[in-house]
Amino acid sequence: MSTDASLSAQARFARQATQLDVFVEGGWSWQVPAPLLPEAALWAGAEQLRLQAGTFSDQDGALLAWLLRLCRSAVQAGVRVDGSGLPDSMRKLLELALAVPPQAQPHPAQGPGFFASLGLITLHVWSDLPRALHFTGEITQSLWRLVRGRTRLRRQDFLWLIEASGPRALPIASLISFLVGTILAYMGAVQLAQFGAQIYIADLVAIGMVREIGALMTGVILAGRTGASYAAQLGSMQVNEEIDAYRTLGLSPIDYLVLPRLLALLLMVPLLTLYAGVVGIVAGMLVATTVFGVGLREYFNETVIALSWSHILIGMFKGTVYGALVAFSGCWRGMDCGRSAQAVGEATTSAVVTSILLITVSASLLTILFQRLGL
Repeated sequence: MSTDASLSAQARFARQATQLDVFVEGGWSWQVPAPLLPEAALWAGAEQLRLQAGTFSDQDGALLAWLLRLCRSAVQAGVRVDGSGLPDSMRKLLELALAVPPQAQPHPAQGPGFFASLGLITLHVWSDLPRALHFTGEITQSLWRLVRGRTRLRRQDFLWLIEASGPRALPIASLISFLVGTILAYMGAVQLAQFGAQIYIADLVAIGMVREIGALMTGVILAGRTGASYAAQLGSMQVNEEIDAYRTLGLSPIDYLVLPRLLALLLMVPLLTLYAGVVGIVAGMLVATTVFGVGLREYFNETVIALSWSHILIGMFKGTVYGALVAFSGCWRGMDCGRSAQAVGEATTSAVVTSILLITVSASLLTILFQRLGL
């Protein structure tokens, strides 16, 4: 099968003493393979490269790119370039391209190593510490003004925050607490059944849910739900300059925006913690009575014997601490937000991460403290 030569890119080289002639014609396109560039040995003894053009059936940037590579090879070999045989438009473009020196390919940026990343994280945490302490001081001053009756909370806003952080969190708190109680009962029952002590599932679930897990799961749920909501709300207000408007009017944004959210969580979290413990106990009771043959009355009596007021109060106290940390993290990241939509997303993410980190650290410290105190 014959191929039309006019459809292919053609380049003919001719050597005359110290001059190398290049004649280009045919169809030059990115879809057509370009001719190979001459080898370095061809430039030996050459002093001038003369470019000439014939008839083109097709032509796009592929021809100019090929000529540019050819001319740069000639320049590197110390050969002069004569483009007078090219069309004026092509010659001018080639001269402009040759006037710009080739740029070195940048090396791909390498990420910081382990120790550099650790140092950056340390510096970030260290820079956050003064701002966190300053924000804590502002909240303390606002609480003192509230005690002295020198700050006013909008009743409607406060009631709405209570509803948003309390009753609206019941569905997700119920689901998570029920599932955690079920898992805890199954895990304990598998081991206790080896000794015929299935009745002690009630002790395990009741103490675990009321004293530790109920408060911890409530804190984590509120960190992802309420803490992120606080950060997004206050961050959006920061972007829209609404917080600046409070300050311009002589109103404290801490009194009107932060303090109501903090108090709403402090009021609701102990109740949610107690509710989560009850739901977990009910889940454990269902597992023990339906799967492991524990009587309903025996399970109830064992639960009452196992639980004491110290377990209940410690669980509610831990839940209150976790709620305060969630409110602090969400409001702090929201008030510290930048002035862009991206900053709002970063503040929301940072609020959740900070809340969970503080909850984990405080849970460990409180558990050790109460164990040392014998409570």
